[in-house]
Amino acid sequence: MGSFTSYLKKYRLLAGLTQEDLAEQVDVRRETIVRLEAGRYNPSLKLAIDIARAVQAPIEDIFVFE
Repeated sequence: MGSFTSYLKKYRLLAGLTQEDLAEQVDVRRETIVRLEAGRYNPSLKLAIDIARAVQAPIEDIFVFE
């Protein structure tokens, strides 16, 4: 199984969003955002797309799977 790296926190901060703001926009709990930022949770494709749209960055820049 490959490794997963998340740059979500960087892009969330660049977008000026709190964890709570982002969670509300993509319809998940704040705890999910915390786990995503820590790289402890792999997002579904739909969630990854929703997040990418919310922070206005390409999915492959936010989430890196190797």
